[in-house]
Amino acid sequence: MTHSALSQSKLNLFLTPSDSLDISRRNAVIITEVSLGTLTLVGLDQLWYADFPRSKFKTIDDTDEWLQMDKLGHVFSAYQLGRVGANALNWAGVSKKNQLIYGATLGFGFLTAVEVFDGYSEEWGFSWSDMVANGLGAGLYIGQELLWDEQRITMKYSFHQTRYASQRPDKLGDGFLEEMLKDYNGQTYWLSANVHSFFKDSKIPRWINVAFGYGAEGMLTGKNEIVDNLMITQNRRRQFYLSLDVDLSRIQTNSRVLRTVFDVLNVIKVPFPTLSYNDENGIKLHYIYF
Repeated sequence: MTHSALSQSKLNLFLTPSDSLDISRRNAVIITEVSLGTLTLVGLDQLWYADFPRSKFKTIDDTDEWLQMDKLGHVFSAYQLGRVGANALNWAGVSKKNQLIYGATLGFGFLTAVEVFDGYSEEWGFSWSDMVANGLGAGLYIGQELLWDEQRITMKYSFHQTRYASQRPDKLGDGFLEEMLKDYNGQTYWLSANVHSFFKDSKIPRWINVAFGYGAEGMLTGKNEIVDNLMITQNRRRQFYLSLDVDLSRIQTNSRVLRTVFDVLNVIKVPFPTLSYNDENGIKLHYIYF
């Protein structure tokens, strides 16, 4: 066996989930998650929140901002972090019950800590609607595991750059990476349903999904508000999408390396021809949509 083949074999073995509880793997998962979570929160506190005045703990009602795109971001983040947490414990051979209790709630716990930081910042505040969204994201993962013992409906994300970011780069981002996080006009959140999982006796390919998306455009501020003593003119509108998608986690392969890569990439909606609808333009066909 060649050196590269031997290395590939060892990597496949390492990535294969344990059949029973592996104490060393479980401890490694816990230490890694606690360390990364702590470093991230400390980094946010020093590099982000430190730039804004502190305040007494307060709550805000931001339910009506950004046409709820920010709320879907919370749902998505809680779902994906919970999925990663559960999968990591599955790799360590932890029981399914404990995967859901201690793994699938990872996103909810982390985002709750971030929300508390918001509560002590003059710029923001603790948002109960954000907490509800975090709970929905964790619930979407846990509920499917309890109901079906699998994720038939996954939450995905796609992004395209828009002309709005250049008009307010301080709020919507300056450059592609910042805009991916801040420009809600270019973000789309998807519920991607695996067709074969609902019709298991059919000959439908196991990896074909139907995706339902939600996005919004025309937003330069959270809501119609005065900025620098000027009312910014906006044409804010919700958009709905219907498309096909690929569930990369259901593509058959014996390579654990490829499975891991597919699992990581599966957070992104695969570009496909897409139908969109909004009140202004009605139904529109996009030959390819990101």
